[in-house]
Amino acid sequence: MPTREFGREERVGAELQRELALLLREEVRDPRLSQVTIQEVRVVRDLSHARVFFTVMDRDQARKTEKALNKAAGFLRHSLGERVLMRTVPQLHFEYDHSLEDGMRLSSLIDRAVADTPQRDPVPSDDQQED
Repeated sequence: MPTREFGREERVGAELQRELALLLREEVRDPRLSQVTIQEVRVVRDLSHARVFFTVMDRDQARKTEKALNKAAGFLRHSLGERVLMRTVPQLHFEYDHSLEDGMRLSSLIDRAVADTPQRDPVPSDDQQED
């Protein structure tokens, strides 16, 4: 059985991601939503719900931004319905994306571990060894 590179859910999610980014940039007037970046949209198999992962420049504003986005979800869904050719537009559920922070934290831990590791003299190669 051949594998599909992109399933229907992934294609719909990618389209919703593009359109939501445009809507937030061009249509939404709420200043709390001006610095939002849509990272990913995951759509369930029956296309009834979509989890929208976002980031913001100011981490301290993430909770307020999430509430504002979920409050604007109805407007955004209606606007998507006018832009995207779909029988029904999924209900939108916005969640702050922690993956960038987690990645930076892990990178920092790795850098710290490497810096704390004592440096050893390199092992000489066979050509450099003298008996």
